[in-house]
Amino acid sequence: MGKIIAIVNQKGGVGKTTTAINLAASLAVLEFRTLVIDGDPQANTSSGLGFDPKDVRTGLYEVLVNEVPAKDAILRTEYSYLDILPSNIDLVGAEIELINVPNRERIMKYAIDKLKGEYDFIIIDCSPSLGLITTNSLVASDSVIIPVQCEYFALEGLGKLLNTVKIIQTNLNPELQIEGLLLTMYDMRLRLSNQVVEEVKMHFQDLVFDTIIQRNTKLSEAPSFGIAVITHDAESKGAINYLNLAKELLQKNGLTKTSMMESPHKMN
Repeated sequence: MGKIIAIVNQKGGVGKTTTAINLAASLAVLEFRTLVIDGDPQANTSSGLGFDPKDVRTGLYEVLVNEVPAKDAILRTEYSYLDILPSNIDLVGAEIELINVPNRERIMKYAIDKLKGEYDFIIIDCSPSLGLITTNSLVASDSVIIPVQCEYFALEGLGKLLNTVKIIQTNLNPELQIEGLLLTMYDMRLRLSNQVVEEVKMHFQDLVFDTIIQRNTKLSEAPSFGIAVITHDAESKGAINYLNLAKELLQKNGLTKTSMMESPHKMN
């Protein structure tokens, strides 16, 4: 059965979508069957993997609101082991349309539980809010990855997010775990970046991933080409960071494939 991981933080611009795209692509390159779900109406995950949201006729909105089977909304990406359940701006209306639906917090769980047998990992890119769609994502997930930007105010709002996770654990999904906090946009030349790393590790200790995502122009460029950074430049710091994150995630979950670890730039 596949593991469902939500990438969540109510702050925008911390690297959620970048992480969803590049972690999913890295897992796929390592030949783990992966599905990425675009849970953000901005649909940047969809466009970042080469799909124009304007052309998405059946996406997450139709799955949640119109009860279209999730498998009918899934598209193949250019990676042999990576699929996407795309999104578009229609998802904005889902929160209003679902407000009076019974068990509205569990609609995504009901929709994607049937997919767990098809994939090793299902990665959900959440919107920068703690609304109903994000709540659905947390209820449907086994764990969460929380990107934390290595900049001033990095810890602002993190307490609220962790409290939200605790509320979900208490009331809706007692199995939900924190997979880890992921430090992003790190610049080793900046004292502030190093201070944030020290502070986050001091506060959260073992909850913090060893892998740190460095600032990298290739990471910023790749989405404009509709590809993951590992395709854009497999030797870049961004590609190497996300491959290392994928390996660390696999190790934490006892799923390492030793032979594949020896060929980190193997492409599908």
